[in-house]
Amino acid sequence: MDIIGIGYMGFETADIEAWREYGPQVMGFGIGRSPQSDPDSLYFRIDDRRHRFAFHPGKIDRIAYIGWEAVGRMAFEDALKKFTAAGVEFTRGDAELCEKRGVRELIRFRDPVGYQHELFYAQKWTPRSFQPGRPHGGFLADERGAGHVVLITPEYTPELEHFLLEVMGFHWYGAGAGKGRTGFFRSKLNTHTSHDIAYGHGPGRMGVQHVGIVVNSIRDVGETYDIVRKRELPMMMTLGQHCQDPHVSFYHFNPSGFAFETIAEIEPWQGDPYELNPEVLSVWGHEMVGPILGPSVRTPEEVLDPEYLVSKR
Repeated sequence: MDIIGIGYMGFETADIEAWREYGPQVMGFGIGRSPQSDPDSLYFRIDDRRHRFAFHPGKIDRIAYIGWEAVGRMAFEDALKKFTAAGVEFTRGDAELCEKRGVRELIRFRDPVGYQHELFYAQKWTPRSFQPGRPHGGFLADERGAGHVVLITPEYTPELEHFLLEVMGFHWYGAGAGKGRTGFFRSKLNTHTSHDIAYGHGPGRMGVQHVGIVVNSIRDVGETYDIVRKRELPMMMTLGQHCQDPHVSFYHFNPSGFAFETIAEIEPWQGDPYELNPEVLSVWGHEMVGPILGPSVRTPEEVLDPEYLVSKR
């Protein structure tokens, strides 16, 4: 599938007002216009797209959907044929849902774990329209997408890898340097980073471990780091440089209980002409000062939609 990367992500939150202040003032997100059919939700911008992150009122904090961007209508139609041939169940988004997402067309489907995904093309955008919520140098998104996400899966199965590699057409990067069973994957058209999505095995657990967002400069990482420390927000890992992606980043927990990794590219990504097997997670820094799994990681019964759970019984 000709997929660029993650175009947008949607979350449910039990404290949307906390996000209204945190998003602009800590992360530098711009607040976008909420669709008329969804006035109670909060839409954030990090570039000239209409939005990249949406937060919807909910009873608990959890990821609601991950939106993958097909490069255009022909790629979208080819993907529908591939889903059909593979026996993947999907539904077409109606006009109201497409308007909420700001896209031409979309479909909805689930991965073998149960996470909700969407595939779309042609998201609305306005050139030179992005305004950060605080002084900020901006984010690297555009053709590379909104960032990456790491999810926890209660079981790491061959069916999951088959879906990602053979159906979605993702590239296998490797298992990374973490402990336990993990897998890192990137979309077909991603030539910038090691992964768009990763799954880590957490028996009996589901949820978002972290979301990675790339900023324009190391100064943006440092200024965000200072704001997090000044506000005494909980952190997962201090400033450091990974082995597999030679970039500087740090991790802190947001109001929904998962971590944001704020990343600056200080060296070009080295690519992966062979599968890397890092000895350590990072070459310097990244001291673990908080839990690796935040409160956003719960039981599958808490994270998954009740109607989906009923359908699988």
